[in-house]
Amino acid sequence: MKQTDINNILDQVRDALTRDDWSAAAALVEALRPPDQADVFEELSPQDQEELLPRLDPEDSADILEELADEDAAEIAERLDAGELARILDKMEPDEAADLLGDISQEQVNEALAVVQTAEEIIPLMEYQDETAGGLMTSAEIVLHKDITAETAIRHLRTISPDTESVYYLFVVDDEVKLVGVISLRQLILSDPSAKIEDIMDPEVLSVYASTDQEEAARLMARYDLLAMPVVDDSGCLLGVITHDDLVDVLEREATEDIYRLGGVPDEQITEESVSGGLRTRLPWLILNLGTAMVSVIVLSLFENTIAAVAILAAFFPIVAGVSGSAGTQTMTVTVRGLALGEINRRNGYRNLVREILIGLVDGLVLGLLVAVIAYFWKDLPILGLVVGVAVFLNMITAAAAGFLVPMGFQFIKIDPALASPVLVTTLTDTFGYFVYLGFATIVIIKFL
Repeated sequence: MKQTDINNILDQVRDALTRDDWSAAAALVEALRPPDQADVFEELSPQDQEELLPRLDPEDSADILEELADEDAAEIAERLDAGELARILDKMEPDEAADLLGDISQEQVNEALAVVQTAEEIIPLMEYQDETAGGLMTSAEIVLHKDITAETAIRHLRTISPDTESVYYLFVVDDEVKLVGVISLRQLILSDPSAKIEDIMDPEVLSVYASTDQEEAARLMARYDLLAMPVVDDSGCLLGVITHDDLVDVLEREATEDIYRLGGVPDEQITEESVSGGLRTRLPWLILNLGTAMVSVIVLSLFENTIAAVAILAAFFPIVAGVSGSAGTQTMTVTVRGLALGEINRRNGYRNLVREILIGLVDGLVLGLLVAVIAYFWKDLPILGLVVGVAVFLNMITAAAAGFLVPMGFQFIKIDPALASPVLVTTLTDTFGYFVYLGFATIVIIKFL
């Protein structure tokens, strides 16, 4: 399939808008796939967006708002009147519509819900927080009762002609709408028409509560290769379904969030963000980093006499702190990822800690020997090589332990390890490295030189 030339289409749309040929502009946008529609629409001016959106087919308008970033979609929705917004909401997936309504003013929400035809599907989804399974789920359009036959179920599917993203699994409930099983569409079609659903369904169905964190729900879907995950309330009643496209969105958001936070940026930022916006999220974190760096400065100040007596010690500061800092970052990155994916937990934490320390020990032994040899041949001081080598060796072990224990500790006290770990791991490795290096130098070099 040929890839769309977005820039070329965008030029054509802008040319049509310049000529006030709204029909041509709409036709160009409607001919694109949803992600491409959103890319083109996003590049238009707010005035053009406001004029063009009502001229698009409602399904295309819905696709665009679903593809846009939440804040961009909300900004566009707030410029629409209630009737136009309702027209689009009716064509959106219920979960996407609920998310959009959750980002705009309550007054506009009330006006839109008063006229939207799918309000009964959207309103229940608005009760749950965005980052929970309940906030992520969409309505379960196809639900089978356990007492009907396969033939009745197929006839039911033909009758309702489900207009859904895809029919992955058919979930089965009892008289109280409690989730009791699941059956695949293929299994239903191949079954004896007279067989009861209860007899052919799989009663071992994996589900999550509405309050479950969305990351945990996505992790379960990925672990068990599920295309859809049912969401239930505390009594086991079926509330909705999380589909695989929602899983991809969650994994992308969580991965992006972790990358930003590992870099010391607490909130996701777009490349077009204003200078003031970037400063608000980055500067406080840098000030905190400055405060923790002062701990290393204090340690260095304790050994002013040693540094003054043997100035060459200062030349190896970058090696002692830099190499161990990189090692700590490696361990921390692996640990944060393992925690995010559920691969590291309390049960296997000790085993992973031992592994990381052993890696740090071997790394420290190799790098310590290399640094010792470099220091010896560079300055022809065997004792200097010994001090630098031992300091690097010990600090590599410390870096491995800190890179693992710090994220684990933050996870235990319910603080995001990706956000809080980098600064503390860096502080620990730098401070300990300087203390061991200069402390050992004070004992050994000053005594022998």
